[in-house]
Amino acid sequence: MSAPQQPHAETAVYTHGHHESVLRSHTWRTAANSAAYLLDSLRPHLRILDVGCGPGTITADLAALVPDGHVTGVDRAPDILDRARATATERGLDNVTFAVADVHALDHPDDTFDVVHAHQVLQHVGDPVRALREMRRVCRPGGIVAVRDSDYAAMTWYPQVTGLDDWLDLYRRVARANGGEPDAGRRLKSWAREAGFTEITASAGTWCYSTPEERAWWSGLWADRTVASAYAERATAAGHADRGQLEAVAAAWREWGRAEDGWFVVLHGELLCRV
Repeated sequence: MSAPQQPHAETAVYTHGHHESVLRSHTWRTAANSAAYLLDSLRPHLRILDVGCGPGTITADLAALVPDGHVTGVDRAPDILDRARATATERGLDNVTFAVADVHALDHPDDTFDVVHAHQVLQHVGDPVRALREMRRVCRPGGIVAVRDSDYAAMTWYPQVTGLDDWLDLYRRVARANGGEPDAGRRLKSWAREAGFTEITASAGTWCYSTPEERAWWSGLWADRTVASAYAERATAAGHADRGQLEAVAAAWREWGRAEDGWFVVLHGELLCRV
């Protein structure tokens, strides 16, 4: 494969940022609840690249599953890597390292890793096909590129609180204005084929929130994210919504969270691509 490409001009802005309400969600993620489709392919000696690792909870889980191997976690945001390093240290892991990187131009030679993994990354990048080509380039022949992304248009819930329809419409507009694709899950297979993969196993996975504790957690973090995160700032700065509209969406989230029959499902597309 080709040598690393020159750094990619930023064409997408990470919609969520790293507000506490965002990290509340990201630090909940584990290999079991966010990468189950990959786990049967792991072996103790493998070298793994975790792209867009964020606070490192999935990364640390992967490192624990390859005790004789090594995991490299990379992210574009330097500050979040401090949190990731702390996560690894707290778990006593010595086979994981972290670095700043752009998935469009990874700083690794061809054929470096056995597995290249990215969870909810491609929906936020400017050129997902180029990102997949880079992930393929640094993965050894016979290795696996594993990607999982949510699909906002496929999310569904009950009861049908009107303000949540407004939330979905607003989020998709803001994400696309930032250069991303919020309905990435359904597009993963087509992006992978365009990136040159021919041996692709496509599947789907879900998160479901229905117990009182799950509803309180999920509705609370989205209510807070809607009014206090970088997403909120970008929504108002670009004229997609005013403060009153954001408050109304946050109230709708809290209303749904109080519903005893409340149920919310997040659909993800998943791919295992053999190199």
